[in-house]
Amino acid sequence: MKNEMNTFEKHESEIRAYCRAVPTVFKSSSNAVMIDENDKEFIDFFAGAGVLNFGHNNPKMKDAVIDFIQRDGVIHSLDMFTDVKRDFINTFVKTVLEPRGWDNRKVQFTGPTGTNAVEAALKLARKVTGRTEIVAFNRGFHGMTLGALACTANNAFRSSSGVPLNNVIRDTFNDMDALENLRQKMFDLGSGMLPPAGFIVEPVQAEGGVRVATKEWLQGVQKLAKDTGALFILDSIQCGVGRCGSYFSFDDLDVDPDIIILAKGLGGFGTPIGMLVNKPEIDKAWGPGQHTGTFRGQGISFVAGKVGLEYFKDETFNNETKRKGDIIRETIDALNSKYDAVKGVRQKGMMLAIDFESAAMTKEITTKCFENGLIIGACSTGEIIKFIPPLTIEEDTLKEGLSRFVKSVEAILG
Repeated sequence: MKNEMNTFEKHESEIRAYCRAVPTVFKSSSNAVMIDENDKEFIDFFAGAGVLNFGHNNPKMKDAVIDFIQRDGVIHSLDMFTDVKRDFINTFVKTVLEPRGWDNRKVQFTGPTGTNAVEAALKLARKVTGRTEIVAFNRGFHGMTLGALACTANNAFRSSSGVPLNNVIRDTFNDMDALENLRQKMFDLGSGMLPPAGFIVEPVQAEGGVRVATKEWLQGVQKLAKDTGALFILDSIQCGVGRCGSYFSFDDLDVDPDIIILAKGLGGFGTPIGMLVNKPEIDKAWGPGQHTGTFRGQGISFVAGKVGLEYFKDETFNNETKRKGDIIRETIDALNSKYDAVKGVRQKGMMLAIDFESAAMTKEITTKCFENGLIIGACSTGEIIKFIPPLTIEEDTLKEGLSRFVKSVEAILG
């Protein structure tokens, strides 16, 4: 039976989430288009929660992966040396690190998820400093395993941990007054505040609602980390790999992180890589095997990820990302001007947010989007819709998707 979903409802865990918002069975996908078993076309403005920066079944990556499989390339290697890992590292160094003067930094492959990479970064910060506390920020999202979840702010995620989520000092994102208050507490011997091991911050809070750190504030966090002997850790998992119009979302902010956390789009083809970029003096604290993971050497991810890196050999792709982001911005700015129920918009590159009055209103809109053949998701505490289509989306497809979004908003708001 086509589009039969009873199998999932009968046998799959109640934990399933995204499928509840898009209740159909997909059978194929290409770039920014997905097709379900009824042959209905959907334009994808969600892109695997930011994994598919280069689209579904990117043809360059597909060709490279097929060639790799057909030559019996090494699919899985733990952390053993392979030719495709070497190619990926060399391309990353040449394309990303050398232009920034960071070619002496170490790349560390973690378990294949963003949350595992966060766990490794927290562990390394605590190992280097001998301290326990981590400074994290309101509305931040860093993952669902216990250390990362402790740094995550949203109580809807935190509530299922089953144990106390400790050793985190929470401060206010992008607030200079709050940061100065935190500084005073950290240097007040009577405050009772322990010196932290690290500060973890998203330069652009994606799940938190596309909230963009200012240069002044992020540099202030970096200075406070340095002054307290803590590590400065930038979580660029969803906002990196070109999403914000440059490879790193913080390239325009003149900062020098001790650890950069990458995942999501890094594997290119929807296949996973979790990775840290560590300053060498930080990385040397590790001993062999002190953060292992069975899936650290995924050959397909290295092959496709290398192709993804080649998009950044010059600024052409980044400039296109910014241009497409501005096309989206023009559409949602018009909705902002037209409807009082729209409370604001935010953007960096091709990650954008539009705020509505309530989570209930947003749910109605995203449901109507699905009916109209558009996949798009809510974030934060449900009142914000986030735009993260593939960076490779064709302009005609992008504009058709925006037309479907406007139609859906107008159907709900009248």
